Amino acid sequence: MTSSAPRSSPLALTVLALLSYQPLHPYGIQRLVKEWGKEQVVNVRQRASLYRTIERLHGDGLIAVRETERDQQYPERTVYEVTDAGRETARAWLLEMLSAPRQEFPEFPAALSNLLLLTPEEMTDALERRADALKEKLDGLEAATATEADRGLPRITRLESEYLRAVTAAELEWVRAVVDDMRAGGLAWTKDELDAFAAGPAHE
Repeated sequence: MTSSAPRSSPLALTVLALLSYQPLHPYGIQRLVKEWGKEQVVNVRQRASLYRTIERLHGDGLIAVRETERDQQYPERTVYEVTDAGRETARAWLLEMLSAPRQEFPEFPAALSNLLLLTPEEMTDALERRADALKEKLDGLEAATATEADRGLPRITRLESEYLRAVTAAELEWVRAVVDDMRAGGLAWTKDELDAFAAGPAHE
C-alpha cells in the first residue's frame, strides 16, 4: 500500500461498495452501476476512468485480484474482490461524505457569478432554457422513482433518487423565480450602474 492516504471519490466508493457484495470484473461493475440506477450519481460512461480507478484501488491495497476468467466468447477478464482495508476505507469515506459537506465548484454557480457578461435578454433566455431542461430532468427522476417503488425496492436503496429529485425541484423553483423577477423588472441593471460600482471605494 502507498504511504499516502487513499484518495476518495464517488466512483471509488461505489467500486468498493459493489465489491463488498461480491467479487466482480470491471464490466460487471459497470453493468451493476447501470442496473441499480447508480449512473445518476457516478459516471461510468467512460470505461477508461473506471479502469483507472480500479488500478488505483488495487495499487492502494483496497482491492485484490480474485481470479482471471478465461472464456472463448470473451476477452480475458480479471475479477477483483475487496480487502479488509478496502472495507474499512469505504466505511470511513462514506461516513465523511455523509457528515461533512465538501467545498465543490460546480459549473452553474460559476456561471451565475459571471452573468454580467450577458445582456438581460440573453440571461433570461438562457435561464428559461435551463428551466425547461430541469423540468425534463425532474420528470425523468419522478418516473424513475415511481418505477423503483413499484419494483418494491426498500427506501434505503432509493435515497439518492429522492435527494436528486428534491435538489432538482428546488433548483427549478429558484430558476423560475429569477426568470419571473427578470420579466417583471424586479431584477434589472444598467451599464452605468455597473461602471459606478466597479469604480467604487473598493477599487480606489
